[in-house]
Amino acid sequence: MADLKLVVFDVDGTLIDSIAHIETVMDQAFTANDLPKPQPGAVRNLIGVSLLGLLDKLHPGLSETQLHRLAQTYMDMFSASSTTLPIQQTAPLFPGARAALEALRAREDLLLGLATGKSRRGLNRLLDAHTLDMFFVTTHVADDHPSKPHPAMLLATLTDTGVDAESAIMIGDTSFDLDMARAAGVKSVGVGWGNHPVETLQANADAILHDFAKLPDLIDELLVAR
Repeated sequence: MADLKLVVFDVDGTLIDSIAHIETVMDQAFTANDLPKPQPGAVRNLIGVSLLGLLDKLHPGLSETQLHRLAQTYMDMFSASSTTLPIQQTAPLFPGARAALEALRAREDLLLGLATGKSRRGLNRLLDAHTLDMFFVTTHVADDHPSKPHPAMLLATLTDTGVDAESAIMIGDTSFDLDMARAAGVKSVGVGWGNHPVETLQANADAILHDFAKLPDLIDELLVAR
């Protein structure tokens, strides 16, 4: 395993363009619970945080019962709309994402993983819809770990693969992803098309990616052969 490198991806905002759908369902869930809708941009700023943590930040002061009821409403509505609407409407892949995954998977020196704030149910639905399962040897979700930027999910991918932190890299679109990477001791790449602006990412990212086609070369630059 010493020669292997690990590339871990975030999902929403990094591989999948899902923010419009998430915001729409979030508004519906708040309305269904007689709560004011989140302010414009508020959900986008918190993507990557676990659902309960996100809801608590969107509407501080809810009781535990109210918070869990709101979370369940959101999950039920999100599941229903994801089942009835086409995946290309609710959660399309970003341009170049699949080609990049295919190029990386073809390399014998790389393993691919996922570390996402999605639930296991939500991630599995997405992987099935896009037939992405074959790309990733390890996947970790918010169901089983503290919310980003806690490094638990990323550390678990290292344990699963046996790859050292110095030979791993995190690809994400939010400061939560980059802070998680730093806490885990791995390199990080912020993407220029996601939920947090590039200006926010530049402070902590080892590099910024603006085109998926350039990812293989960028990985080689950051993860020098050991």
